[in-house]
Amino acid sequence: MSDISESMESLYSACNMQSDTVPLLQNGQHARSQPPAPGPRPAQPQVSPRQRVQRSQPVHILAVRRLQEEDQQFRTSSLPAIPNPFPELCGSSGAGSSPALPPGSFPPNQPPPKQPDCSSVKGGGPSWMACPKDVKVFSEDGTSKVVEILADMTARDLCQLLVYKSHCVDDNSWTLVEHHPHLGLERCLEDHELVVQVEGTMASESKFLFRKNYAKYEFFKNPMNFFPEQMVTWCQQSNGSQSQLLQNFLNSSSCPEIQGFLHVKELGRKSWKKLYVCLRRSGLYCSTKGTSKEPRHLQLLADLEDSNIFTLISGKKQYSAPTDHGLCIKPNKVRNEAKELRLLCAEDEQGRMCWMTAFRLLKYGMLLYQNYRIPQQRKALLSPFSTPVRSVSENSLVAMDFSGQTGRVIDNPAEAQSAALEEGHAWRKRSMRMNMLGSQSPLHPTSINAVIHRTQHWFHGRISREESHRIIKQQGLVDGLFLLRDSQSNPKAFVLTLCHHQKIKNFQILPCEDDGQTFFTLDDGNTKFSDLIQLVDFYQLNKGVLPCKLKHHCIRVAL
Repeated sequence: MSDISESMESLYSACNMQSDTVPLLQNGQHARSQPPAPGPRPAQPQVSPRQRVQRSQPVHILAVRRLQEEDQQFRTSSLPAIPNPFPELCGSSGAGSSPALPPGSFPPNQPPPKQPDCSSVKGGGPSWMACPKDVKVFSEDGTSKVVEILADMTARDLCQLLVYKSHCVDDNSWTLVEHHPHLGLERCLEDHELVVQVEGTMASESKFLFRKNYAKYEFFKNPMNFFPEQMVTWCQQSNGSQSQLLQNFLNSSSCPEIQGFLHVKELGRKSWKKLYVCLRRSGLYCSTKGTSKEPRHLQLLADLEDSNIFTLISGKKQYSAPTDHGLCIKPNKVRNEAKELRLLCAEDEQGRMCWMTAFRLLKYGMLLYQNYRIPQQRKALLSPFSTPVRSVSENSLVAMDFSGQTGRVIDNPAEAQSAALEEGHAWRKRSMRMNMLGSQSPLHPTSINAVIHRTQHWFHGRISREESHRIIKQQGLVDGLFLLRDSQSNPKAFVLTLCHHQKIKNFQILPCEDDGQTFFTLDDGNTKFSDLIQLVDFYQLNKGVLPCKLKHHCIRVAL
């Protein structure tokens, strides 16, 4: 991974080198002092001593005043127009009435202010020139919020605004989703995309969703999980190693290819055909003769330039897809017509993620890596004291000993494990002592332990297995993504839904009794917990019987 990061950083710095060599900008930045040109200096006019001492000589300042007036006129005309707060002084309020201030009373050489033309403003113009626009964003629970945005606002900017308004934790995993319910498609917007431009390509039934996506840039961290070796080939070099995988995708001079079999839906028909497909920078091609990739056997299926790749929400039900791992290449001009969509299906989830990730890398290239690096650069610039750590991760949790006057970090793993066991036994004794003495709370501690987990973001209540799998897939199939829910088969039990190696697994949490007290366990009573919060905290630190630690929890935020 270090070799991959170093190679990508060198490529990223080479692409940005051009901006550092600009000699002078319009606002004066990057200006370098240039030495005077060699050669004889121009002769200056000789001034007599008499003219030098005449300080009372009149100075002609008409040209200076004219320049000042023109500069003031240019500045006032470049500012946005302010509506007149007293229209009755300048215009007629009724028939036959004259204005209080006639037009001749205004200063000359100042034209009346013009209202800004919002139709002529482009997305890349200055923010003060852009007219605000109302955009409605929905959350997973159906709530919505209307946000006023400018034409130059990107998807990242809108997500940060929604995080601020919803009081969420900004961990750089929130995304804006383009959702088409009538077509059964959705996709996560890239951080650099302009929201107004994307909305212009959407139909009236489409909408934006505010959702977590932990797998947005996961391929930069673990590229081997996204690109199977048998699906990647190189056009220019036959011995391309896996360590140069991302560098070849980001470098525009190299020509990586993704190849494999896909189920392709024929245009205008309901039938699907399994074809050998290859993805290049120029587009998506299928072979008309087996697995041959000769130019005469390749046929263009879709173009990458004016298209985007989407995920099929319900491909089997709506399009009779052969598998549940469907994807779609949708041209930007298409709004409601499903007949112009290029529908595809992979055999498994890893294959679908490979095709979709390669499509993004081949289309945007270095822009994706820049989007991935911006949050890390911001985090490095901020002071560690100004950003409290509120998320649980493997690197931010250490074992501590507070038995002395000052706390210390426990470096020995055996000592840390024994300290955890002692703390657990001491906590259990304190809870049993409280049960014997009685609780001051109107609720008994056992009843509190039975309902306290319902206040946590990772608990999703009484949802089905299919719904929990759908939520996991929507928020990214990364290792350690989990949620807890009520069990449908056992009313007293719960289910932990966990993602590992892009596969979703379910583990039942059963209640058990010990000395008259109810506990919860995942491993048939070997490890017991007083409530589900303690269980989740334990498995965020220890893998135990699970295939991986709990790392990210699925969350639904009400807007």
